[in-house]
Amino acid sequence: MFTHEDLWNAIEILARNNNMTCSGLARASGLDPTTFNKSKRASKYGQPRWLSMETIAKVLSATHTTPDDFANMFPQKPCPER
Repeated sequence: MFTHEDLWNAIEILARNNNMTCSGLARASGLDPTTFNKSKRASKYGQPRWLSMETIAKVLSATHTTPDDFANMFPQKPCPER
């Protein structure tokens, strides 16, 4: 289980690990340079904006990162009890 914040932290880690800014990561992935701006991480109503699988796939491809390596950028948390 991961949070919206965990996902955005992983994007920032991926950018840093590839010696890029978040803007540079977006450009390298063929995305608008403002895609990963902090101002775009929530809607104007404060709802979290989640990245699409297509966007994540582009980022992983551009950085030659496997899905497993990307998943390892998330903090390890136990599954919640039901």
